[in-house]
Amino acid sequence: MSASASLYCQCGKRLARDHTGAQCGVCERRAMQQRAKPPAVSDDFWHTQAFRDAFNAQHMGHVARAYRRHPLNVANYGRDGIPQELLGDWLGLTQAQVSRIENGPPIRNLDTLTHWARTLRIPPELLWFKLPGDQTPIASAIRLTSGILSAPPASAPPRASFQLVPVGNGALHNPDAAAMQAFRSADLQVGGGHLYASVTKYLQADVAPRLFGSNDGADNRAVFTAAAALTEMAGWMAHDAGRDTIAKQHFGRSLALVQVGGDHQLSAHVLGSMSHLASHLDQPDEAIELARQGQAVLRAGTASPGLQARLLALEARGFAGQDNRDADECVKLLLRAEKALENTPAEPTSPWISHFDEGSLASEAARCMRQLGDLDEARRQAERIVTLRPGHRTRSRAFGQLALTTVLVAQGKPDEACSIAYDVLAATQSLGSFLVIGQLIELGQALQPHRSSTVVGDFLACLEETVRERLWLYQWLAKDGGSQRSQWEGS
Repeated sequence: MSASASLYCQCGKRLARDHTGAQCGVCERRAMQQRAKPPAVSDDFWHTQAFRDAFNAQHMGHVARAYRRHPLNVANYGRDGIPQELLGDWLGLTQAQVSRIENGPPIRNLDTLTHWARTLRIPPELLWFKLPGDQTPIASAIRLTSGILSAPPASAPPRASFQLVPVGNGALHNPDAAAMQAFRSADLQVGGGHLYASVTKYLQADVAPRLFGSNDGADNRAVFTAAAALTEMAGWMAHDAGRDTIAKQHFGRSLALVQVGGDHQLSAHVLGSMSHLASHLDQPDEAIELARQGQAVLRAGTASPGLQARLLALEARGFAGQDNRDADECVKLLLRAEKALENTPAEPTSPWISHFDEGSLASEAARCMRQLGDLDEARRQAERIVTLRPGHRTRSRAFGQLALTTVLVAQGKPDEACSIAYDVLAATQSLGSFLVIGQLIELGQALQPHRSSTVVGDFLACLEETVRERLWLYQWLAKDGGSQRSQWEGS
């Protein structure tokens, strides 16, 4: 009975025998959409005592807490309502930043207040401030169409210009932002190997025609920004699928697109992605230079504490990867990154960049400390990743666990490493990440000298079989042409 029941989704639809998930495609997409934006609520939702107290106090942090802990959200999400981490995903903040805003002094910046109000869809008549008008001319400033960055006034677009896709701080009115957030949410759980083709298809079928199509009276900067962000995402998914050459091409194309779009934060973010790839390819000097370029771009535009911390951590990783390994400079940069994360953004963060939080910093720090040979600190940082990454962040948590296993092996604790690695194998069965498989292979190589141990020997036998089963998913990735190659990749 249980075997047949597993062939059906909760909605009653029959699942294919080779389907790896518990939900059908429609339900999976619906779940991704629910995570991509706040749920729709009725007008009565806002009329609780907690909301009245928060509005009277003119404290957006208290409004957010009342929102999260609303009885309806408690019923849907559990005892504590909507997690701070999920609220942060919607707002472009880390969990720690949401916590500080909920418990700290009231926000006074109008742009930030507006961003929160519009993201949560708070009725304007309940607010203590006036929302800026929605009919601001597009050509006057990018800030007014995106809520992200300022730019000099642009000349009126000519007739037969490109079609506009408005970029907002949420996905509500923007199909590209909704797609981006849905892809990003799914990527955290299933990996780039499964999603790369879908992202490149979306770029080809939905974005490219608007880049090169025309529509009277429209501005093209926003669609170039969306194209840049999705192209960068395609680069990350290609990297996760083991296609670093294609990833580098995507990042380069993304940087060119964002220069047309004009989003300074996204430009800095792409440079950070290029720095990460350079470190991965053992090019530390280039990684340092790219991270510094990103910091220079960020200083010239709108500040973002999380993005600043990311670029500092990436620069630190470059120093840890150099032959001479400047440990002092590396640690100094990591401490600066940690300090940057303590700051609350004065203005909304670009919706097109990924979050960088305490777990992200711990991941970079663990890499650095492992390269510098500080095993105790590397272990502490790896354990912090595992603590901060919940189960639904499958890939991030797996990276943290695998970082911990490599440290344990280096510390002479292979049995303990195997115990953790078994958990990784179980949690990543449906994860399409060549990077995870690569790290599992490296772990197996590190464990070979300990194979005489019964625990290690049994694990290596399990690992070898698992790796063989998973590598077939990536056979098509080695092909350089044919139907598997996306036209968006170029030459």
